[in-house]
Amino acid sequence: MSRAVGAVVGGRYVIEQELGQGGGMATVYHAWDGRQTRPVAIKFLEAPRADPVAVTRFAREIVTLAQLNHPHILPLFDSGQDGDGSLY
Repeated sequence: MSRAVGAVVGGRYVIEQELGQGGGMATVYHAWDGRQTRPVAIKFLEAPRADPVAVTRFAREIVTLAQLNHPHILPLFDSGQDGDGSLY
C-alpha cells in the first residue's frame, strides 16, 4: 500500500515521500514530525495484517531498535498503529 504525500500518520507525522522498500515486507517514508519539528523516517509493515508471523517479527524489530544507540542507526522515536490498522 502506497501512502499519499501529505497523509498524516499517528496524528503528527506528515508523509513527504516514499524512500523505498525495507526488508521486503515494509515500505519506508520520509516524513515531518509536526510535534517535534524535525524530519523522520517511518517504516510501515506492508505484509498482510492477518499474518501473525510478520506482525511478531515487526514487533520484535521495534523492541530491538529501541535498545540500539549507534551513530549509523536512526534512533526509534515512536511506534504504533495508524487509523487504517497499519503498523509503523
